[in-house]
Amino acid sequence: MELTDLKIFVKIAEEGNISRAAEGLGYVQSNVTARIKKLEAELGVLLFNRQPHGVTLTEKGALFREYAYSIIRLSEEAVHAMEDAPYPSGSLSIGIVDTLHCGSFIRALSDYQAKYPNVSLSFITGSSPDLISKLLNYQLDGAFVTGEFPSAKLVTEYSEQDEVRLLTTWNAPSLPDLSRTKWVVSPVGCPFRQALESWLRSESIPLTNMIEVSSLDTLLSIVRSGLASTLLPSSVLSEEYADLNSFPVPEAFRHATTSLVRRNDRFGSKAFSAFAELVKVNFAQGTD
Repeated sequence: MELTDLKIFVKIAEEGNISRAAEGLGYVQSNVTARIKKLEAELGVLLFNRQPHGVTLTEKGALFREYAYSIIRLSEEAVHAMEDAPYPSGSLSIGIVDTLHCGSFIRALSDYQAKYPNVSLSFITGSSPDLISKLLNYQLDGAFVTGEFPSAKLVTEYSEQDEVRLLTTWNAPSLPDLSRTKWVVSPVGCPFRQALESWLRSESIPLTNMIEVSSLDTLLSIVRSGLASTLLPSSVLSEEYADLNSFPVPEAFRHATTSLVRRNDRFGSKAFSAFAELVKVNFAQGTD
């Protein structure tokens, strides 16, 4: 089993298509197919279900993917650990929950790029559950997530609280009647949707009159249009959305915690440690 085979396997699993994976890796498709068949023969299991328009992981394939991610990441960390460079270098992949809209993060990013130009940064946006899944599967070095993440495999580097507000159209004169309000929410798993559901449940109001969208900008545009209201942290009310009207919510649902987390079994690379330190400094300045 070679490391290249694992990288090919992971790429196919991510693409769901052998030809796209081969193209992305710069390999000939026949070579990719042959290496996967060789890997399956070596393991004695089928890793993929072959279908007319792509492939899906078998149960064993899904299990093997976790090990493949781990081995690939550990090999990269081993290389970084052997480097003698006194300054951060290499690559750094950070997940960002799409409600993270604040100047503190931009300042941290700007400072990091200025101080550590030899680090190749990549950012992936998504929901907290998706980012945590990627982090646990070694696809990310760290992630900003909101809400609780019940996993002993994660450790928090920094966290801060934000106030959750009810956002509605700018010309709403007062808090809308909850029983008659149309809501726009993120998909299941979003902590702000969960807070809204809990609030309405405490008022014996079902969350049925709603629009579900996956894009934060689309969600806020729907609120601005007057079609619906939502619950989000006050930090999203940047200059672009400063015209939205907001109202406080009950204390039990008023606070949300956003944290920078990483796996607790990961080698502490200089690149991530430096990033976490700048996050702490810049976010602390933002609260002064």
